[in-house]
Amino acid sequence: MSDASSISGLRWLTIIGIGEDGPDGLGEEAKRLIRAAPAVFGGARHHALADPLIAGERLPWQSPFDRSVEAILKRRGTPVVVLASGDPFLHGVGATLSRHVPALEMRVIPAPSAFSLAASRLCWPLQETASISLHGRPIDLIRPHLHPGRRILVLTSDEKGPNELARLLTDSGFGQSRLTILEALGGERERLRSATAAGFDLVDIDPLNVCALEIVAGEKARILAYASGVDDDLFEHDGQITKREFRAVTLSALAPRHGELLWDIGAGAGSVGIEWMLADPSLRAIAVEQSAERAARIARNAAAFGVPHLAVIDGTAPAALEGLPEPDAIFIGGGGSEPGVMDKAIAALKRRGRLVANGVTLDMEALLLAEYARRGGTLTRMEIARVAPIGGMNGWRPAMPVMQWRWVKD
Repeated sequence: MSDASSISGLRWLTIIGIGEDGPDGLGEEAKRLIRAAPAVFGGARHHALADPLIAGERLPWQSPFDRSVEAILKRRGTPVVVLASGDPFLHGVGATLSRHVPALEMRVIPAPSAFSLAASRLCWPLQETASISLHGRPIDLIRPHLHPGRRILVLTSDEKGPNELARLLTDSGFGQSRLTILEALGGERERLRSATAAGFDLVDIDPLNVCALEIVAGEKARILAYASGVDDDLFEHDGQITKREFRAVTLSALAPRHGELLWDIGAGAGSVGIEWMLADPSLRAIAVEQSAERAARIARNAAAFGVPHLAVIDGTAPAALEGLPEPDAIFIGGGGSEPGVMDKAIAALKRRGRLVANGVTLDMEALLLAEYARRGGTLTRMEIARVAPIGGMNGWRPAMPVMQWRWVKD
């Protein structure tokens, strides 16, 4: 038996993407595999679309979905077909199953994704368009993408999605943006309709829809800049916030890398953890804050900045650090001089992880000087001044200086 034949024999799981055009959009190989399959997993809509082809057992998705994954794995070694929407590896079931089944045991036949179909209808180059899935995910994830002139394709969860997007755009100062709703793409019910966000009045929206956004910013639009150190006024805070200039330097010192986890200890307004997560969608952060009021404020800020998955721990370090996942980087902005906080953070940090601590009080400065003398790293003192009124004139008003210690764990 050839290597190719051996590999083919291992492929017991077939994942087939199907569109709203049903069997008409499938190739002959996909049709043959569905007809021959003893078991066909999929949603009710997928089974209905492939109905003329299915001869085997129809197994609908279970809740929670892990139960369906277990059912599929129990059939390992026997032919199984899984039906998926469009491209199974673009926010689809293929990504989930690939965590449990090796690639050599799978055969995948994709169909055009909803994003591809929408781009083809609008003649939008996909490489120049942001593609966001809000299916079963918080709508706030759209916020970092709202920039003037941006084109965005958004996969929604249901018929309510377009209205929710229109309200968010209007409330954020993007009311003149145009929404085009592309409904039931590829099928007989396909329909395209447009309206501005502020004037959105479309009804009877198909639950299966993609929204195409053409972003227009008003004078007071909430635009989240790509650079670190966004305006302090964009955060809700009570004065306990790492100011924008110091925050930009702090993010640079933390040096976020793909997939990493940050602990933001004494998080205040959550600004450092939030900007850490804004740097890349793969990044995660845990904000630890002893004030319940500030912890609630951090959660609101995270949603307003489009990173609603920021984890917030309402508790006092070092006790609140117990049991948290191992961090790749740690920022200590408040409470670092409390007994045990620095030692606990250093012990928890991964090897080659970065620790950055800012101090504005004499107590914290003394601690940072001692840690620098003991462990090395780099020590920086930052001072800034801003122009402010002095009587009838203007002058420089200095902000409190910040001492920053950066250390990499051996």
